[in-house]
Amino acid sequence: MYRDRIRLKSLWGRVVSPEEAALLIKDGMTVGMSGFTRAGDAKAVPVALAERAATDPLKITLMTGASLGGDVDAVLAESGVLARRLPFQADPKLRAAINRGEVLFVDQHLSETVELLRSRQMGPIDVAVVEAVAITEEGGIVPTTSVGNTATFAILAEKVIVEINLAQPAELEGLHDIYIPTRRPFREPIPIVRPDSRIGLGAIPVDPAKIAAIVITEKNDSAAANQPGDADTLAIAGHLTEFLGHEVARGRLGRQLGPLQAGIGTIANAVLQGLADGPFSGLTMYSEVLQDSTFDLFEAGKLAFASGSSLTLSAARQRAVLADLDHYKTKLVLRPQEISNHPEIIRRLGIIGINTALECDIYGNVNSTHVNGTHMMNGIGGSGDFARNAYMSIFVTKSLAKGGAISSVVPMVTHVDHCEHDVDVLVTECGLADLRGLAPRERAGLIIDNCMHPRYRALARDYFAAALKRGGQTPHVLEEAFSWHLRLRDSGSMLPA
Repeated sequence: MYRDRIRLKSLWGRVVSPEEAALLIKDGMTVGMSGFTRAGDAKAVPVALAERAATDPLKITLMTGASLGGDVDAVLAESGVLARRLPFQADPKLRAAINRGEVLFVDQHLSETVELLRSRQMGPIDVAVVEAVAITEEGGIVPTTSVGNTATFAILAEKVIVEINLAQPAELEGLHDIYIPTRRPFREPIPIVRPDSRIGLGAIPVDPAKIAAIVITEKNDSAAANQPGDADTLAIAGHLTEFLGHEVARGRLGRQLGPLQAGIGTIANAVLQGLADGPFSGLTMYSEVLQDSTFDLFEAGKLAFASGSSLTLSAARQRAVLADLDHYKTKLVLRPQEISNHPEIIRRLGIIGINTALECDIYGNVNSTHVNGTHMMNGIGGSGDFARNAYMSIFVTKSLAKGGAISSVVPMVTHVDHCEHDVDVLVTECGLADLRGLAPRERAGLIIDNCMHPRYRALARDYFAAALKRGGQTPHVLEEAFSWHLRLRDSGSMLPA
């Protein structure tokens, strides 16, 4: 059943069980696994590794592209296998282990991990575990629904374990564009000049001698967990669509806008879906994760082409897209995340980046990662790659959380992932603040009036007025800057009793 997927016959004898393959992973090793936001992840070997740890304890450093599906991060965390995890995760059980200090988590910009490996500032990679749809006649590995960091993991690893997933359609071959930058200091420019530029190979080039084991699986990707849009996300989408319309009217953008990037998650996905009803057409995407909203835009006739690093879809959309790949393959490409998130390309193409904030402050600084400045949520992901380099950096969030006990707009964020210099536009369901060209004192009034929920505005205005009396280019009252967070800690609400 699988030999048509392994076209290099000399590799047929390397097919083994997941348990046998997992034996290649030893205590103290650094392991790179495929997987980017629940798509294209290794599905059998990590589970076998966790089961083995019950009688043969071991610890590893695990690198991926982004989050894994199938509760794999939870299984590995609960089995005690993980000593260190990077560069991103989104599993509640692993998150709890990280915040207890049981697993060391290294939060990295998604474009940087393999650069650090390639230059030997991290690593080396001992074993790479790669999900594939096929192995070519030359031994090239054809990924499935994501590329992420998989290509460089496989190229740099001492040994490679390939999981051939028969549930992934063979028609995925031809969807990928595997390009690895040349080494510094004489690296040539990356020749992507349009989202639909193809510059690389259809498979990951590896020496077949490094493929130490092949495991056969037959399991679908985990479905995306995004919730449907609601009144707040529709309002955010409406504010953003109106704003982009004004940019077109002023001649700053054309009707095709610029290539779009949208971060992972319910809010960003819903905002992008809102553009399906907007006045724009001939849109393109140059993003990392292609979600349901990408295909909503295709179906609405608004999107011409989408470049990403993974297909992270709901169960229904996953079935529909994978069953009709011949239709979509001319409109899609999947690349390594160091290319989808590369600063050079983001700056060149003029990306409009739309990412989600956990909280923002009255001067435009954004916290994407840490609750109360200490407890990790998921990680910075690719938002920093795009925020710093995009033509326009937009952050979206609902103005309230926890039933109104939390304001997402605060006097000072407790952790800064994206400083005010990298944030152009803030949007909540209450309104939009265009921060371009504004000094901090101007930003504060605009953010309070346009983005903050009405129940918190008076508090914020009182804080800002007190801060102005202290003076400074960016006025603050340090004794009060985190008073809202302290009230939340002590009373369960940022609002005074």
